Amino acid sequence: MCEEHRTAQEHRTAIGRRAVFATGTAAAITLGGVSFASAADRDGRGSPGPRETRTVRGTLPPGAPDFVYVPVEVPDGVREIAVAYTYDRPAVPAGTPGNALDIGLFDERGTELGGRGFRGWSGGARTAFFLRADDATPGYLPGPVRAGTWHIALGPYTVAPQGLSYEITVTLTHGEPGQTARPVYPPERAGGRGRAWYRGDCHLHSWHSDGRRTPAEIAALARAAGLDFINSSEHNTHSAHAHWAEAAGDDLLVLLGEEVTTRNGHVVALGTDPGTFVDWRYRARDDRFGRFARQIRRAGGLVVPAHPHATCIGCAWKFGFGEADAVEVWNGPWTPDDEVALADWDGTLVASVRDGRGWIPAMGGSDAHRDPDVVGHPQTVVLADDLSRAAVREGIRAGRSYVAESRHVSLAFTASGGRGEHAGIGERLRVDGDTPVTVRLEVTGAPRCTVRLVTDQGVLHTSAPLPVSGSGVVEWRTTPSYAAYVRAELRHETAAGPLPGALAAFTNPIFLGRR
Repeated sequence: MCEEHRTAQEHRTAIGRRAVFATGTAAAITLGGVSFASAADRDGRGSPGPRETRTVRGTLPPGAPDFVYVPVEVPDGVREIAVAYTYDRPAVPAGTPGNALDIGLFDERGTELGGRGFRGWSGGARTAFFLRADDATPGYLPGPVRAGTWHIALGPYTVAPQGLSYEITVTLTHGEPGQTARPVYPPERAGGRGRAWYRGDCHLHSWHSDGRRTPAEIAALARAAGLDFINSSEHNTHSAHAHWAEAAGDDLLVLLGEEVTTRNGHVVALGTDPGTFVDWRYRARDDRFGRFARQIRRAGGLVVPAHPHATCIGCAWKFGFGEADAVEVWNGPWTPDDEVALADWDGTLVASVRDGRGWIPAMGGSDAHRDPDVVGHPQTVVLADDLSRAAVREGIRAGRSYVAESRHVSLAFTASGGRGEHAGIGERLRVDGDTPVTVRLEVTGAPRCTVRLVTDQGVLHTSAPLPVSGSGVVEWRTTPSYAAYVRAELRHETAAGPLPGALAAFTNPIFLGRR
């Protein structure tokens, strides 16, 4: 097929020609833009053909703003917009970040914080994307390409000392716009077992962000891992929401959400209403996070800071935990930053006891992106009234859950008083301070693991290794005066040294006493 291309125009942009964009103290700038001929202009000098292409180049210096916007003037009669980009990757000294440039798109409704004009984000996962009314690259939203000023959003994640030189090519295809299908979302309920323990993985990535798996492939892996529910959590886009319906089923509940990936940490929006987009273009110093945490809750979701002590640039959590409904303590294979997150979370339990205030439950997620990442390692096991979005969300919010490395590990953790009083994970055993309390943990699927019972004083009981069968019962007696709460950890054996082995499972606490 023969295609005509107009001669590419090169627009050299400089950081000095900029207009400040109001997105908080983590400022953004708008650079010189790209213009295309209007229909009237084309009629006056002859048709340019079905496609028109423009190229824009520029260089960003070290210390560039978090976001840079390149305006694109889109005329009437456009069927599809396509964008491709490249940037240089010069050699840098050891220990110095090189160039990394993210990309996304906002339509003619603008780039204001809140995302009314948001049309997609691929971060650094793709070098090209397109969208039109009836289709779009994963990560982007299908819909009409209306006339007006669109904006390509660039996110200079890291900039080398030499600067970051980029080239963007924009192609508009003219023609009939096509029809946008009405989105179909997965159901909010699956076939459950009534009030029961349900296994889930709430942190997963498909090809709609920087993952490599399709929703269907993830769903198959989730079923193989023994999961009852999963949560869609793509980086900074909700484009996957309308692609999960076929993967869901009576045996697999698919919750919808987003991993809101800011420059000061990531937060999983868990179980939001279908089609909910949560903006990410702010830092902790901008004092904007509370606004978007409230948006997540208004949309029926939970606010869950992810991997709070991760060491990647921009990954460590700096917004505080005042807005958190839960916290992801265990992210993927157990690593030292998970150990720090677990200890830090335990400190919040001590503070909640001291101050007599609410506590933040812990959970885990695989953060699986591609092979060999294991879906369901770890998995959060939730006591819920039903296998539904509302029931699972409430179980997580209440802390009625534990985290296990696989489907093979199961726990039953209780505390009881002398007169029939009883409490389970996430609950309070309301007895007097001097009342004898029996804590009991039943374990299956954890061969040679050691049980540690942790309280506000630290580890107060460590068991002998469980038998090779992986099953066993551990009991410990205490009083509320001695232990304000107790939680259980299962640890693998260590080769040597004083450090504990990697986790096989851990529980949320049981609180003891009337307070």
